[in-house]
Amino acid sequence: MTIQSILGAIVIGAVIGAIGRLLLPGRQAIGWILTIVVGIVAALLGTLLAQVLGVQTTPGIDWIELVMQVVLAIVGVGLVAGLRRGTRI
Repeated sequence: MTIQSILGAIVIGAVIGAIGRLLLPGRQAIGWILTIVVGIVAALLGTLLAQVLGVQTTPGIDWIELVMQVVLAIVGVGLVAGLRRGTRI
Protein backbone atom coordinates (compact mmCIF):
# COMPACT_ATOMS: atom_id res chain seq x y z
CA MET A 1 0.00 0.00 0.00
CA THR A 2 1.21 3.44 -0.88
CA ILE A 3 0.57 6.73 0.87
CA GLN A 4 -1.73 7.69 -2.02
CA SER A 5 -3.89 4.58 -1.61
CA ILE A 6 -4.14 5.14 2.16
CA LEU A 7 -5.10 8.79 1.70
CA GLY A 8 -7.55 7.78 -1.03
CA ALA A 9 -9.17 5.24 1.30
CA ILE A 10 -9.51 7.89 4.01
CA VAL A 11 -11.08 10.41 1.63
CA ILE A 12 -13.45 7.86 0.07
CA GLY A 13 -14.26 6.50 3.53
CA ALA A 14 -15.05 9.98 4.79
CA VAL A 15 -17.39 10.61 1.86
CA ILE A 16 -19.09 7.20 2.13
CA GLY A 17 -19.41 7.56 5.92
CA ALA A 18 -20.82 11.08 5.64
CA ILE A 19 -23.36 10.00 3.02
CA GLY A 20 -24.38 7.04 5.17
CA ARG A 21 -24.73 9.28 8.21
CA LEU A 22 -26.79 11.85 6.29
CA LEU A 23 -29.14 9.21 4.89
CA LEU A 24 -29.72 7.55 8.27
CA PRO A 25 -32.75 9.17 9.90
CA GLY A 26 -32.43 10.60 13.37
CA ARG A 27 -29.44 11.79 15.31
CA GLN A 28 -26.34 9.64 15.62
CA ALA A 29 -24.25 9.99 18.77
CA ILE A 30 -20.91 9.30 17.09
CA GLY A 31 -18.13 11.67 16.09
CA TRP A 32 -16.75 12.35 12.66
CA ILE A 33 -13.61 10.27 13.16
CA LEU A 34 -15.71 7.22 13.96
CA THR A 35 -17.93 8.05 10.98
CA ILE A 36 -14.84 8.06 8.74
CA VAL A 37 -13.70 4.71 10.17
CA VAL A 38 -17.15 3.22 9.54
CA GLY A 39 -17.05 4.69 6.02
CA ILE A 40 -13.64 3.16 5.29
CA VAL A 41 -14.81 -0.26 6.50
CA ALA A 42 -18.04 0.08 4.49
CA ALA A 43 -16.12 1.07 1.36
CA LEU A 44 -13.79 -1.92 1.68
CA LEU A 45 -16.60 -4.37 2.45
CA GLY A 46 -18.74 -2.94 -0.36
CA THR A 47 -15.92 -3.42 -2.85
CA LEU A 48 -15.31 -6.96 -1.59
CA LEU A 49 -19.03 -7.78 -1.77
CA ALA A 50 -19.26 -6.41 -5.31
CA GLN A 51 -16.33 -8.59 -6.37
CA VAL A 52 -17.82 -11.69 -4.72
CA LEU A 53 -21.17 -11.06 -6.43
CA GLY A 54 -19.44 -10.58 -9.78
CA VAL A 55 -20.36 -6.94 -10.32
CA GLN A 56 -18.41 -5.82 -13.36
CA THR A 57 -15.98 -2.94 -13.08
CA THR A 58 -16.93 -0.29 -15.60
CA PRO A 59 -15.24 2.89 -16.75
CA GLY A 60 -16.39 5.81 -14.68
CA ILE A 61 -18.48 5.37 -11.54
CA ASP A 62 -19.48 1.86 -10.51
CA TRP A 63 -22.97 2.70 -9.30
CA ILE A 64 -23.87 -0.75 -7.99
CA GLU A 65 -20.68 -0.91 -5.91
CA LEU A 66 -21.25 2.64 -4.66
CA VAL A 67 -24.81 1.80 -3.56
CA MET A 68 -23.50 -1.27 -1.72
CA GLN A 69 -20.91 0.86 0.06
CA VAL A 70 -23.44 3.51 1.08
CA VAL A 71 -25.94 0.90 2.34
CA LEU A 72 -23.18 -0.74 4.37
CA ALA A 73 -22.21 2.68 5.75
CA ILE A 74 -25.82 3.36 6.78
CA VAL A 75 -25.97 0.00 8.55
CA GLY A 76 -22.55 0.55 10.13
CA VAL A 77 -23.32 4.04 11.40
CA GLY A 78 -26.63 2.78 12.79
CA LEU A 79 -24.96 -0.13 14.57
CA VAL A 80 -22.15 1.97 16.02
CA ALA A 81 -24.55 4.71 17.12
CA GLY A 82 -26.79 2.09 18.75
CA LEU A 83 -23.87 0.48 20.55
CA ARG A 84 -22.57 3.85 21.76
CA ARG A 85 -26.04 4.86 22.96
CA GLY A 86 -26.27 1.66 24.99
CA THR A 87 -22.95 2.31 26.78
CA ARG A 88 -23.72 5.82 27.97
CA ILE A 89 -24.41 6.41 31.64
